[in-house]
Amino acid sequence: MKKYDINEFNQVMRARTRNFAIRVFKGVSMVKMNELSRIPLKQLVRCSSSVAANCYSATRGRSEAEYYSKICIVVEEIDETLFWIDFLMEVGIVNAAQAKDLLGEAEEFLRIFSSIKKKLKLKRTPSI
Repeated sequence: MKKYDINEFNQVMRARTRNFAIRVFKGVSMVKMNELSRIPLKQLVRCSSSVAANCYSATRGRSEAEYYSKICIVVEEIDETLFWIDFLMEVGIVNAAQAKDLLGEAEEFLRIFSSIKKKLKLKRTPSI
């Protein structure tokens, strides 16, 4: 994997998470909605766009504590995104082919941001 300096990494992650949220939004807009499917589809749009918004916010944070807090939210939201994609596939609202790329990107985000969260937590925890 390419090595980035922190500013370049932040810029890349802001763009990737934004593009991910846009892809989710466009994908959901192509799904035939009914009264019942509207709820989980809206949840998917909300949590995927929250990933992007909180990633933006984290990388513009004023302190390390604020950065950590926002990264924790990103991890929660990407985990929820994975849940809704899986749920929508399981109940037959979207098929696996439609969700494959989104799942792959979401899982990669989860690995990246979970790793960042873990490293920050270790850094913040005083050793005894």
